[in-house]
Amino acid sequence: PAHGTAPPRVGFWERLLGFFVSARLVPFVIAGLVVAFGVYVAPFDWALEGVPRAPIPVDAIPDVGENQQIVFTEWAGRSPRDVEDQITYPLTTALLGMPGVRTVRSSSMFGFSMVFVIFEDDVEFYWSRARVLEKLASLPPGTLPEGVAPTLGPDATALGQIYWYTLEGHDPEGRVVGGWDLDELRAIQDWTVRFALQGVPGVAEVASIGGFVREYQVDVDPEAMRAHGVTLTEIAAAVRESNLDTGARTIEINGVEYVVRSRGFVRTLEDLELAVVTSREGTPIRVRDVATVTMGPALRAGALDDEGAPAVGGVVVARHRADPLATIRAVEERIRQLAPGLPRRVLDDGTVSQVTIVPFYDRTELIHETIDTLSTALGQQMLIAIVVVLVMLGSLRSSLLIASVMPIGVLAAFGAMKLLGVDANVMALGGIAIAIGNMVDAAIVLVENVSRHLDASASERNRAAVVRRAAAEVAPAVLTSVLSTIIAFLPVFALTSTELKMFAPLALTNVFAMLGALLVALFVVPAAAASVLRGGAERLGIARVLGLPPPAAARVMQVLNWAVAVAVAVALGLAWLPLGRGASAFANVIFVFALLALVLGSFRLLERVYPHVLRRVLAHKAAFLAIPLAVVVFGLTAWLGFDRTFGWLPASMRASVPL
Repeated sequence: PAHGTAPPRVGFWERLLGFFVSARLVPFVIAGLVVAFGVYVAPFDWALEGVPRAPIPVDAIPDVGENQQIVFTEWAGRSPRDVEDQITYPLTTALLGMPGVRTVRSSSMFGFSMVFVIFEDDVEFYWSRARVLEKLASLPPGTLPEGVAPTLGPDATALGQIYWYTLEGHDPEGRVVGGWDLDELRAIQDWTVRFALQGVPGVAEVASIGGFVREYQVDVDPEAMRAHGVTLTEIAAAVRESNLDTGARTIEINGVEYVVRSRGFVRTLEDLELAVVTSREGTPIRVRDVATVTMGPALRAGALDDEGAPAVGGVVVARHRADPLATIRAVEERIRQLAPGLPRRVLDDGTVSQVTIVPFYDRTELIHETIDTLSTALGQQMLIAIVVVLVMLGSLRSSLLIASVMPIGVLAAFGAMKLLGVDANVMALGGIAIAIGNMVDAAIVLVENVSRHLDASASERNRAAVVRRAAAEVAPAVLTSVLSTIIAFLPVFALTSTELKMFAPLALTNVFAMLGALLVALFVVPAAAASVLRGGAERLGIARVLGLPPPAAARVMQVLNWAVAVAVAVALGLAWLPLGRGASAFANVIFVFALLALVLGSFRLLERVYPHVLRRVLAHKAAFLAIPLAVVVFGLTAWLGFDRTFGWLPASMRASVPL
């Protein structure tokens, strides 16, 4: 400063940003840590050799189901009325008094009852399960009929069905050859496949569906029962008591103690037929005297159909808060391990048929399409940003610097999602995709202002001071602009129930991405700009290297920028394919060129027209302010109606309006 004058006052933003511009290693290290953590938790299917990863749980759609627990109670052979009166109603009234319960819903069917205990959304899932189990264990004696035991459903949600499969007989070449009955496939599913998949991490339940469950069936003969004086209760008791082993303490022989037991488990139909029901004058009345014992299918209320043919299969249900994509991969790996050990047989024609697990619903493809949508949008947005900035600012370094904000901001959003427990789904990733277009706004303003100041101060040697002043000049406006966008999403968090679960992930991830991009633009971009941007000094340096006058060097730089813009536009056309894969690559590229020319031409036209339009608007403020006012009034009239909008007017004036 001149003698006698005070040095210029340094404001808060200039001091704050000046620290990061001077100590450039600090923002670069922080950005590196954010990028590393974002890569560590990113939901993309990146196969990085030697790099440990813990991706965010990924699913196709958000879980909008109720926070509920299901209590299932079976009471075979009873009517819905009996089930309702003696099971459903007592359980419902007992479960209503639990803490955190919003409501209890129930359903009574023939032979079973289902009670849905719905908790408040802020109640922890496994805490609610513990409370339900505790309540069921403390029911007073006599609350439920004797022998009835309610069970708690799996620890999964309504969207937990992630994998369906069928069991089929295939030859060694993979062709369907059959050779297995439905009851055989159902037995393999129930006793081999189901237990193997049940132990996979993340799996809450594997439910069997289709086929026939084998069971011993005793068909009584009423006439024979009457002749022998036997009741149905006695036959049922004889069948029940014949299928068990019993102990008879021990005996000692030659100093050795032997355990005595009777072996009574049923192994054949004859074992049941020979079971004694009662005796008449020393003559035993056996089951076969009053009934016919056969092996048959259990009664079923549903079936599994595969392209018109009956099939046997299973449904894999993921555990609450488990990663569906990781769970599916673990299930597929277990199936590969299980496949060689499944039963096989030789058919009559000599063909070897082996039971094979064939998936027919796999959420993996839908999840990958959801993730690919974001990755594709991010890549295309980066290319578009490079082209636009190259054309509008005329600086390759500036365009690359601005485009780098998007991936760093997205990775920062992934890190926040991991820390706050926000799963990646179509709504959450949609919030990031929506934010991508706004993420570069702050960086564009900062870089453009820094470039302008560097051009105007080409002779100043302290480039860091120029960058600091330029960034501090627009930092408050950038902060206000981004925060205004973020505040617009706050009403989403005032929603409740299903609406909140649906749209909250979108709002959260949008806020995460915008905040990440804002912090990068404010603290990393100025430091990077001080390192890579040269402004007018860059053109002077190129002129000296090429031995050209400054105007010629500027034209060389302009040609280089246009060449890079054309190359990026070609890459965008090949990656985007706006006309579809049926059109040629040349046609897609030409379409992208035409679209960019239209958009960028409109920007250039707006640049030239805007000052003249602004002067006219400022000269006639009242006339132009009437336009938005008329739009607001028209919108209120369409929304609320004329009478409610203009209810403050006298009735005579409202009646005179021709509406």
